[in-house]
Amino acid sequence: MAGEGILSGQLLLLPPLAIERRWLPHEDRRKAGGVTGVDGRWSDMPIQLIGFLLVAPALAIVLLLFIVPLVSSVTGAFDVGGSVGLGNFTKAFELYSGDMLFTLVIVLLSSALIGLFSIMIGGYLTLGTNARAVAILRWIYRWPLFIPFIVVGQILRTFLAKNGLMNNIFIELGLMTPAAAMSFLDWRGIVVAFVWKQTPFVTLLLAGAMASIDQSTIEAARNLGARRVRILIEIVLPQVRQTLLVGLILSFVTMMSVLSVPLMINAQSPTMITANMAFRINAHGDYGVANALGLISLLMTSVAAMVYLRQTVREHSR
Repeated sequence: MAGEGILSGQLLLLPPLAIERRWLPHEDRRKAGGVTGVDGRWSDMPIQLIGFLLVAPALAIVLLLFIVPLVSSVTGAFDVGGSVGLGNFTKAFELYSGDMLFTLVIVLLSSALIGLFSIMIGGYLTLGTNARAVAILRWIYRWPLFIPFIVVGQILRTFLAKNGLMNNIFIELGLMTPAAAMSFLDWRGIVVAFVWKQTPFVTLLLAGAMASIDQSTIEAARNLGARRVRILIEIVLPQVRQTLLVGLILSFVTMMSVLSVPLMINAQSPTMITANMAFRINAHGDYGVANALGLISLLMTSVAAMVYLRQTVREHSR
């Protein structure tokens, strides 16, 4: 009787809504709003608020480290002496239009070679018949993934220079005379650096996609006498082209943002936009033109992103 009296007193102190929710079954409580805590107690905090609090730290990081700098860079590109104008873009095109074209050609050429080598390596990993060669290739091709771009630039400076390791090897083998040695520290060195660094990344994505293909189609083609090259081009590649496109677009964006490689391998003109941005800031303190060059490179990468989005929508609409 005493326990019932205490319980009745507690109920009298609670508002009607709290009494109604406390005695609702678990399913009805969820419909009424609120959540049940870890200890089983009822909380009046809405589920939507709980979800927002969980994602708030990630949203804050994206806002502070991406959105705010992006908005600041875009507005700074149009800031000309305290007023809004296109002077920074005019100056950027007057000084660096050749470098913009150079950057686009270098990145597109590197992307094409990355795609070609990735298909070759991924195709052999999938269709190769020599188990030992496949195991060795699978072990070796991933090494550049763990090497930073600045280290790649330093390695290739010593390898591709006129008196570098590559020319010295050719001279020692009798394939080249010392007078014929030349330096590859120009646009060719940048392409070699990008291809060497990014091919393993695209190959890793592509080889995983190829490994998930139904092997019965490949075996059927082999039984009909199809060669490995034909199997790769007509059966395997059409099924993994979406993965290949994703890898190439990610590599395109990565190469557009690399600064260390063009500075260490090809510092003379023409050079890449990233080197021009660093020069405008370090030598002239000209953040307006640097922001304009950054926005131009952003537009270049946005075109690649649009191609990917259109391809994705087309694939999903089928």
